[in-house]
Amino acid sequence: MQALRTAATGMAAQQLNVEVISNNIANMNTIAFKKQRAEFQDLLYQTMEQPGAQSSDQGNIVPTGVQVGAGVKAGTVYRIGTQGSMTQTGNQYDLAISGQGWFQVLQPSGDFAYTRAGNFAVDNTGQLVTQDGYLIQPAITIPAGATSVVVSQAGQVQVTMPGTPTPTVVGQLQLSTFMNEAGLSAQGANLFSETQASGPPTLGNPGLNGVGILMQGYTEASNVDPVSEITALIVAQRAYEMNSKVISTADTMLGVANQAKA
Repeated sequence: MQALRTAATGMAAQQLNVEVISNNIANMNTIAFKKQRAEFQDLLYQTMEQPGAQSSDQGNIVPTGVQVGAGVKAGTVYRIGTQGSMTQTGNQYDLAISGQGWFQVLQPSGDFAYTRAGNFAVDNTGQLVTQDGYLIQPAITIPAGATSVVVSQAGQVQVTMPGTPTPTVVGQLQLSTFMNEAGLSAQGANLFSETQASGPPTLGNPGLNGVGILMQGYTEASNVDPVSEITALIVAQRAYEMNSKVISTADTMLGVANQAKA
C-alpha cells in the first residue's frame, strides 16, 4: 500500500525537522549562532489520468485528472542570518558586528574561515586571536604593556602606552561580505568556510559600502527565539504522530484485506 511509504517519508521529514530544531535550542547561548529552518518538497506524483487529456473522440478535455502524491522529502536546511541582540561584556577585546560582515580567521591549515563570534583575546605574542587561538586577519598585534585598547566603529585599533597620552594606531580591522551568506558551509566552533554557492569574500572597512560597524565590549547573541522553537517543536511532534497514525491505519486496512474471504 502506497500510504505506508508516503507516511514513512513524512515521519523521516519530521525527524529531520526535530533534529534541526533541537540544534537551534542547544545553541541558544552560543555567541553569534544563526538558527536554521528545514524546508520540504513533495515527491513525484503517480499520474493515473493526465489533466488536459481527451476523454472522448469528440475532444472532451479532462479538467483535473488524477494524480496521487508519493510523500515528502527534505528540500533544504537554510540558515537565518538575522541580527542577534548585543550583549555587553566589558571586555576590551570583545567585538560585535552590527550589520553585514564576517571576521576573517586564519586556520592552522592556511585556509581562511569566517565567523561573527567576536569573543577574542590576545595570545602570548600580543596577536588578536579567537578562543581557539586562530589569528584574526588582517593581523592585529597589541604591544606589551599597553594600558588600553580602543577599537573604533570603523575598525581602527588604537593603543595607549604608559607615559604616552596620545593613542597609537596599531592596525585596521576589515570585514568580509558575501553575495550569498546562506551558502557558507558551517565547520563548527563558530567557523564557516567559503563555497561556490556563497561566492568569494569581499574585504572592506567597517561602515563603508554596506559593511557593518564594530562595537567594542559587546558580543552578538544567538538569534534563536526559545518560544518560536518550542512552538515549532510541538508542531513537528504532532506531524510525526499523525504520520505514524497513517501507518497504523494503513496496516489495519491491509489486515482487513488479508482476512477477506473469497
